[in-house]
Formats: sequence, structure tokens, C-alpha cells
Amino acid sequence: MSDLLTITPEGLYSPAAGAHIDPVRPVEKAIITHGHADHARAGHGAVLATRQTLDIMAIRYGENFCGSAQAIDCGEVLKVGSADVSLHPAGHVLGSAQVLLEASGHRTVVSGDYKRQEDPTCASFELVKCDTFVTEATFGLPVFRHPPAGHEIAKLLSSVDLFPEQTHLVGAYALGKAQRVIGELRAAGYDRTIYLHGALEKLSAYYQSEGVDLGKLEPVGKRGKELKGEIVLCPPGQLSDRWARRFGDPVAAMASGWMRVRARARQRGAELPLILSDHADWDDLCRTILETEADQIWVTHGAEEALVHWCELNGRKARPLNMIGYDDGEDADGAEVSQAH
Repeated sequence: MSDLLTITPEGLYSPAAGAHIDPVRPVEKAIITHGHADHARAGHGAVLATRQTLDIMAIRYGENFCGSAQAIDCGEVLKVGSADVSLHPAGHVLGSAQVLLEASGHRTVVSGDYKRQEDPTCASFELVKCDTFVTEATFGLPVFRHPPAGHEIAKLLSSVDLFPEQTHLVGAYALGKAQRVIGELRAAGYDRTIYLHGALEKLSAYYQSEGVDLGKLEPVGKRGKELKGEIVLCPPGQLSDRWARRFGDPVAAMASGWMRVRARARQRGAELPLILSDHADWDDLCRTILETEADQIWVTHGAEEALVHWCELNGRKARPLNMIGYDDGEDADGAEVSQAH
């Protein structure tokens, strides 16, 4: 197993492939699961990822974000060193993928970030059976059970109907969440123009160029109170910024799995918390672990100990990785905003 995957100061490393997966600092060879800033960093020598992830990295960091980039289609098998490497949809954001490493009859899957809920803006999660499964645990506590996305979007639309004199500001990070909120609104039949803070424009335009139907979008620009009754999406940090004051007395909403926790909603200044996550909740984490049929579980970035304990109670050998350098993916708006401009 140590030939397939081990831990180094830079993060997960496959000796067989001679490559790191989502390393936290520049390395010679990197396999990247998706475009969020805590997984996809600039400065690597060579990068292997899906085409969409490479595109997103170029949008955020510039065309010269690495020495050389190689795109691989999901399901395609590539010999990297002595390992067979393939990528499989993770259902997290556009282009996101799990990494399957195969060598000497052993299969290891690194999930990156993933979700099992359906999402109109990205490919659905693909279950990959394996011997060792490296899972995230962002919401790895039993309290986190995400409601259906349609339920949360209905709350937003009901509030728009109830308070037609107020602008509804929805905090959503730039990659994945903003586009999902829009996609779910369209799926619910909302066909009016949706307005975007400047930090969300480039990535939303990229989603549309990839065939994701987001309907009519317009930049907020200098508009303010004239957008009463409309829905405006912005980075979460803008909800409590003076930028929000231009809308008079807006209804502040926040789309995040953390909105299950009232203290988090208050911290964000969200009077309308929308429990909408791009990560697996507790039930889906547990279900996925069982369905992979893996007997070794590595748990990373999140509530590691609780999920490790659950694994052991359910007959799986498990270990927490205790890696640093990864955000929870739901609140990392500081980095997201700076890179989205």
C-alpha cells in the first residue's frame, strides 16, 4: 500500500506514480482533483487533471500556472510511473474528479471533495470500488444531514415572494456554489435575470461556455436599490461589507452546509440560512464508505475522529490523516474572491 500512497509534508504522494495529489505547495508532478484554491495551487512542474479543472486553474492563476499541463478524460487510464491512473467524477464542482491508483492488484481511490446529491451544474458522483478509500470529512458529524436542494431553494423563492420590496443577497463562493444556486433556481422555474457580483462573473461565464444553462445573468455593476425584488449573488464576505449597503435593507442569505449551525449563520450575518452544500453529509459519507467495499479508510480535512470511530464500529480499518493546508470548502471565500476577480 505504501507504494501506492503515503503522506509527505507536501500532502498525499504516490511513490508508484511519482506524483502528489492536491499538494499544498509546489511539487514536480501533481494530480489535481478540482479547482478550489486549497486543492489546486499554482507553481507545480507538471499537472494532470480533467480539462475543465485545468481551464479553471488557468482562469484563476493565469495560463502559466504550471510548467506543463496534461488533460485526462474521466474513465481514461494513463500509465504514470508504475501505476495506472484514472479519474472519475466526484460530483463536487465542474471538472471535479476522484483519483484511482492501481498497481500490483491494489486499488486506492482519493476522493478529493465529493457529494452524492444531484447537481444540475456538474457530472454526478461515480462510485469506484477499491481496497483503500481516502475520504474527506468536511461534514463528518451526525448533526450534518443536508436537506434536498429544492427544499432550500423553495425557502429562498418564498422569501422573494414575501418581501418583494427587498433585494435578496445570496452569499455563495465563486466556484461551484454560485453556479449551483443559479442552476437550482432555474430548475425550480425561476426565469428572471439573476445579478452577479464581479467576483462571480468569470467562472459563471466559463460554466455557460461548457454548456451549463444558467439562464440570463447580468453583472450588478453600480446598481443598488433599483434591484429591489431581485436575487443578487455575491461572495459570502460581501454580505457584511459596505458593498451590501447600496441595496438599502436587503435580505441576507447564505448558501452553505454550515448553515445547519446557527452560530455560523449569525457569524455570517445570514438572516436566511440556506443549507446547500457541495460536500457529502454524514449519511452520504457513511454510505459511500460502505459502498466502495474498501477495508482501509483514510480520513482527511474535516471531523476526522468521528468518522474514523464510525468506520471502526463498522468493521473498517481507519486512520485520520491530520493534514494541514485544506479549508472546509464552504467558507474559504477570502481566497475564492481574490482569485475570482
